[in-house]
Amino acid sequence: MTQLQNDTFLRALLREPVAYTPVWMMRQAGRYLPEYRATRAKAGSFMDLCKNPELACEVTLQPLDRYPLDAAILFSDILTVPDAMGLGLYFSEGEGPHFERPVRTAADVEQLPIPDPEGELKYVMDAVSTIRGALNGRVPLIGFSGSPWTLATYMVEGGGSKNFSKIKAMMFDQPALLHRLLEKVAASVTSYLNAQVARGAQATMIFDTWGGSLAPANYREFSLAYMQRVVEGLTREAEGRKVPVILFTKNGGQWLGDMAKTGCDALGVDWTTDLADARRMVADRVALQGNMDPCTLYASPERIREEVARVLASYGPGSGHVFNLGHGITPDVDPERPAAMIAAVHELSRAYHA
Repeated sequence: MTQLQNDTFLRALLREPVAYTPVWMMRQAGRYLPEYRATRAKAGSFMDLCKNPELACEVTLQPLDRYPLDAAILFSDILTVPDAMGLGLYFSEGEGPHFERPVRTAADVEQLPIPDPEGELKYVMDAVSTIRGALNGRVPLIGFSGSPWTLATYMVEGGGSKNFSKIKAMMFDQPALLHRLLEKVAASVTSYLNAQVARGAQATMIFDTWGGSLAPANYREFSLAYMQRVVEGLTREAEGRKVPVILFTKNGGQWLGDMAKTGCDALGVDWTTDLADARRMVADRVALQGNMDPCTLYASPERIREEVARVLASYGPGSGHVFNLGHGITPDVDPERPAAMIAAVHELSRAYHA
C-alpha cells in the first residue's frame, strides 16, 4: 500500500503530537456540493450510488478535491447491514428509509443471517478498495458502521421514528429478545468493519445516532455494551500501524466517561457538550472529535472563524483533538462556508500544538 502523505488525523486519534488540529466533516460527501448532486443524478438513486464502487469513490473524493481535509470517509449508508440481512431497504421521497420486512418477533430474529461482507456487502468492500487506491496516500480513509442499537431501531421500527415505541416496547417487555437481536447485529457490524479494514480502511467509526434516546441504565445495557462488544472484536492493527476506532453517540455527552472505558481510541462529541467538560470526563484517556454546531456554517466567514477559535480554545492545548462538526453538514449550506471553517482550523490550531 502507498505510504500516507498526511497522517495527522491518525496521529491525533492516538493522541500523538501533531503540528495542527486535523479536520474533516461528517457527511462531507453530500448534497451541499453541486458535484455530488450531479453524480447522484447520474447514478439514478441514492442506493444505486452506494452500490456503484466507482461512483461511490467519485463522491468520496469530491470534498477532498475542493477542500484541504485531513481524512476521507467511505461513501455509504449505515443501513447497508440490515439491508444485507434481508429486510428489504427502500427509500421514499421525503420520508427517508423504510424496510419491507421489519423485525418484530422471535421468529424474525432467529431467521436473520449474519451477512458475509464479501458476499451481500461486496459492493461496499469494492468501494473501500477503489477509494483507497484513488486516494494514493493523500489522507487516511475512514470506514464506518451504525451502532448495533441504532441499526436495531430501524430494523424493529421499520424505518425512522420519533419516539421509538416499537423497539422500546420490545426492550421493556422482551429484553431477552432484544438482546438476541443486538447480538446478531453486533456480530454483523464487527465482521463488516473488519472487512473494511482488510480492504484498506485506516480508521473506523461507529455511529450511534439514536443512543441518546435512551435512559442512562438502558443506554448502558442496550447500546454501550454492544458497542463495546464490537470494539473488542475489531482489527486494531493493519499495514504496520494502529487502526483507531471512534465511537459517537449523538446526545450522549453525559456518558462520555463510560464510553471512554470501552477500549476505543476516540469519542465523537456533539455541540451540546463543551469540549473542556468532555476532556475532563474522559481524563485524556481517549481523543475527542468535534464539535462545532453544523448551523454555524450558515453564518458569515468571520463568524465561522470566531466559532472555530472558541471550539479550539474549549479543547485547549495538546494533541488528541480532531476538529469536526457536532453532526453531519446540512444539505443547503453554501460550499464556501466549509472552506472558511477548514482554513481557520488549520491556521488557528497551530498555536495549541507549539
